[in-house]
Amino acid sequence: MPPLEGYPVMDNNVSRRQFLGTIAAAGAGTAAAATVANAQSHPPGWSGTQRVEKIATTCEMCFWRCGVLASVADGKVIRLEGNPDHPLTKGRLCARGNAGTRLLYDPDRLKYPLLRTGKRGDGQFKRISWNEALDFLTSKLKALAAEHGPESVAFFPHGLSARFFSTLMKAYGTPNSAEPSFAQCRGPREVGYTLTFGRELGSPEPLDLEESKLIVLIGSHLGENVFTSQITAFATALSRGAKVIAVDPRFSTAASKADWWLPIRPGTDIALLLAWMHVLIGEDLCDKEYIARYAQGFKELEAHVREFTPEWAAAITELPAAQIRETARAMGTAKPAVLVHPGRHVTWYGDDTQRARAMAILTALLGSWGRKGGIFLPTPIPRGAFELPDFPESPRGRADGAGTRFPLASEELGVTNGLVDATVTAQPYPIKAWIVYGQNVLESIPEPQKTRKAIEALDLMVVVDVLPVEQINYADLVLPEATYLERYDSPSIVTTAKQPFVSVRQPACEPLYESKPGWWIAREMAKRMGLEAWFPWHTPEEHLAQIIAPMEISVEELRNRGALAFPGRPYLDDQASDAESPVRTGSGKIELYSQELKDLGADPLPRYTPVEDPPTGYFRLIYGRSPVHSFARTQNNEALNALMPDNEVWLSTRSAKDLGLRDGERVTLENTDGVKSLPVRVKVTEGIRRDCVYLVHGFGQGSKSLHLAFRRGASDNALMTHVKVDPLMGGTGMRGTFVRPVKDPTAH
Repeated sequence: MPPLEGYPVMDNNVSRRQFLGTIAAAGAGTAAAATVANAQSHPPGWSGTQRVEKIATTCEMCFWRCGVLASVADGKVIRLEGNPDHPLTKGRLCARGNAGTRLLYDPDRLKYPLLRTGKRGDGQFKRISWNEALDFLTSKLKALAAEHGPESVAFFPHGLSARFFSTLMKAYGTPNSAEPSFAQCRGPREVGYTLTFGRELGSPEPLDLEESKLIVLIGSHLGENVFTSQITAFATALSRGAKVIAVDPRFSTAASKADWWLPIRPGTDIALLLAWMHVLIGEDLCDKEYIARYAQGFKELEAHVREFTPEWAAAITELPAAQIRETARAMGTAKPAVLVHPGRHVTWYGDDTQRARAMAILTALLGSWGRKGGIFLPTPIPRGAFELPDFPESPRGRADGAGTRFPLASEELGVTNGLVDATVTAQPYPIKAWIVYGQNVLESIPEPQKTRKAIEALDLMVVVDVLPVEQINYADLVLPEATYLERYDSPSIVTTAKQPFVSVRQPACEPLYESKPGWWIAREMAKRMGLEAWFPWHTPEEHLAQIIAPMEISVEELRNRGALAFPGRPYLDDQASDAESPVRTGSGKIELYSQELKDLGADPLPRYTPVEDPPTGYFRLIYGRSPVHSFARTQNNEALNALMPDNEVWLSTRSAKDLGLRDGERVTLENTDGVKSLPVRVKVTEGIRRDCVYLVHGFGQGSKSLHLAFRRGASDNALMTHVKVDPLMGGTGMRGTFVRPVKDPTAH
């Protein structure tokens, strides 16, 4: 296997200075390597004796969508590298991005349509043609609509390519669509910040890291999730002298670069945030001029936090009161160039919207929203559209509870676990079919036992994917999608960068085997179902041209360069003259006190509510990411599997001693319901609290068809048999699982 070329990642054993030096050397090292390669080979445009074409496209090894240049020789992608013309990632590409060719040429890929022949779950299929597959699906969807209504079909999408099928499903008439990015990831954050500022944060987050004087990370694992542009901006901030406060029960990579590490008792973050507000207001350290100009509800907030002293919070968080006061004062001194990082995966304890609200309020007190060094504002880009018929409306409404049971849930992104519940209970009406498109429902949605129960109740399950992950074993029909290197997708329009931009995903090679791109699958289904009116274009090039028409750029230039940027207006002062207020709440002010929450019967100001502690002998399971893996998507990738073939469970030195466990020893993890994980190695460390254990997410996969990933490591999701659901937006609080390590009797 050739070595990976890419961007370095931080390591806990690397000093801050060494890390910054490595970052600085990365660009120079890449340039030097290119110079040597050119000096020893043929002129530009050649690799060895092969003529090479470079095609600009957008990565999808994770959701960050970095710019990529694919080197193609004789129709084969031989190398990937970062696209220097991409305005966000500027030529940098992480290990996962470099390994994209191993996804393209993975021998385990889904190769042709499959129809189930055995029992659901057995994974027995026969190969069929695309005509047979699409005719089968068309007949099933028409029959379901006739007998149960189109609402009986639930759609579980993920990724850019699913947008075309999303249009198809809306035209079909179902309102039931849900993505894990809301209820299992960043939904509480978007709701909390919208309640406060009237705006979602979006993706990528508009974080002015480079200009920050102080960065506050609350459970945010920069350096391990490796969002390429964000990690380089973080490194730039450190090189310019920015201070870092890392609040985390675990000594993460980010904590190892911090000036203050606060190993907080899990579930008590709101108490810490309230105490910080107490100090900022009580010691006159907040930005009064900013608050007077842009905010309302300060008097109510001042009265609310008066009792929440650092001493009060210290007893709850198990952090020293002096440290709470010291870090609050550091924020007050550095304001407004303080970035309270809003996080991304924030579905933890079931009160997550209120924690997000507290973080947003803290940002407002520091005057950091819309200001240099804080959270900047998006800059709109004009976007073209097609004239489409109105989508049919369901007289029965949504089944997932978005807008009803969960009043603040996104009706665009939906509540995945709400659809699972509706399928199990047949309430508010029966769900008879699932179409799962690029989403791994057994790994992304907790309580997998409930997900399997829901699947067993279905009349039809269809999976559209690239790899044979475990969920295909339950499918009636499997459709092989082309990888991101073989297809067009909708253009990515990013307004949450300092320079907003549009980027293109286009094929670097023809689809292998019988795989098909998402746009083709959706249009072919539309033809069969009489829904062509919602697809008034014939080729993806025509679709792209219409979308970018108002931008006054050419398709040719966009395809050649991969991405094109526009002037940005990132700060409040840049947007002050706009006709529309930059604060988009109903009042036109930053709402420290939320009347909307009060009207819903919820706390209008955040309040700490205790979480359940682990039972005796058990530990709280926390989890996170790896620099070389994306969720549960990359464990079968040959290059990335070689770097990290399985995970390990972090256990504190003292807890390991109490349990008689040694570093490297294999254990299983057993939760309070008696569910056990696959065997996993113990990592004994001082870098975690005694009441917690930690796993990297995505391992322990159950598909025999994934020859490298099958049964390697332990699945955190398999152990999450109970969750706390956020009553405001339906998010699944996934850090209420308690486990105990049990020695593996099969280990040698």
